[in-house]
Amino acid sequence: MVQPRKHFAQHWLKSEKALNAIVKAADCQGNDRILEIGPGTGILTRRLLPLVDSLLAVEIDRDLCKLLVKELGKRENFLLLQGDFLTLDVGSQLREFTKFQNQNKVVANIPYNITGPIIEKLLGTIAKPNLKPYDSIVLLIQKEVAQRLYAKPGSKTFGALSVRVQYLADCELICTVPAGAFYPPPKVDSAVVRLSPKQIEIPANDPKKLENWVKLGFGSKRKMLRNNLQSVIDRDQLTQLLEKLDINPQVRAEDLSVQQWVSLTNEVTVSR
Repeated sequence: MVQPRKHFAQHWLKSEKALNAIVKAADCQGNDRILEIGPGTGILTRRLLPLVDSLLAVEIDRDLCKLLVKELGKRENFLLLQGDFLTLDVGSQLREFTKFQNQNKVVANIPYNITGPIIEKLLGTIAKPNLKPYDSIVLLIQKEVAQRLYAKPGSKTFGALSVRVQYLADCELICTVPAGAFYPPPKVDSAVVRLSPKQIEIPANDPKKLENWVKLGFGSKRKMLRNNLQSVIDRDQLTQLLEKLDINPQVRAEDLSVQQWVSLTNEVTVSR
């Protein structure tokens, strides 16, 4: 058996309960085309393959790739790409593999140290959303990060990541997964979340402005929003805009909902 490598932040999932929860959350259909990032030893891959039309796996570890090819390489609905998902141009790699193009779902146990960049590549950003969004994205990630993804305004865990992700997708907790469900056990607990990319009901007039304001607004969570944003808008003007939107002028960044963030930046665009 290939041993987990610290360099790649590898922890093998061994919990049947967690695996069942992931597969159930993915709600696989016979015509689904799955993208799996970091299949590892293939424990989740084997569960998914009989349920879907095709599964594209991207694995960075060459030794694991050899193992996966040996054990799953003859499956007609399985294709493995060796490389770093964050830098790999998946589309160009699939030009001759039409069966594996246009994946509509993502199901993965991803490395915790690059969770943010992976989610950004899958969803896009506020300024540049993914133009071909997935139907759903089911991920096993660090519990603390998961809490930030589905956090509600006003909670301690609601932050810039919450706004950026919730602007693009609905987020829900599927289940928590204890550290003991892995080999070797990580130092933190984990959670399964499902992101469902959505049509933005009231989009930002200036997505880049919204993205920048969110970053600045959460720059110092203890300060009021008008103090964090004073480099981009006059404090008195912001106070007036907040009052116009029936928002407390002494509000902090984490107290604004995603829609209030959009309304605020849209109001600035209109007022100018």
